[in-house]
Amino acid sequence: MYNILKAPVLCVPLSNSYNSNIMTINPWINFNGNAEEAFTFYKSVFGGDFTKVIRFKDLASPEFSVAKNEENKIMLITLPIGKNNMLMANDVPEILGQVNENENRSKISISTESKEEADRLFSGLSAGGKVEGPMGDGPWGSYAGMFRDKYGIEWIIEFYSNRT
Repeated sequence: MYNILKAPVLCVPLSNSYNSNIMTINPWINFNGNAEEAFTFYKSVFGGDFTKVIRFKDLASPEFSVAKNEENKIMLITLPIGKNNMLMANDVPEILGQVNENENRSKISISTESKEEADRLFSGLSAGGKVEGPMGDGPWGSYAGMFRDKYGIEWIIEFYSNRT
């Protein structure tokens, strides 16, 4: 099985039917200029439409100058996932340095409504990435798997059949 303790886990339930008091958690990912490409890929797996796409040039003003090579980079992009959550991202401006896409950042954990949905998301999101723990029955009663996608983002996909 995989080691889920090597980095913090950000849980993003696709349904809050098992706990009506759950807060909405919206993970935000930093990219090195490929946020739009990554989110187009995520959209192909999750479905839906972007609710926001703001480029750095959209915020340019005399008080906030934007370098020509940064104009079309993403300042904010959002994609709804599940009923109440958003996956969010931006490109880090070059002046702030590069994000290390191979470090152990927080994982994004998704709890699904069915085993089939878990398999579909795992298969789609892990395409071109590196599987760290294939989908299977875990010792704590879940059906889960873990991987790093082709953009370096770490995900845990799980299904709990006995969720109430």
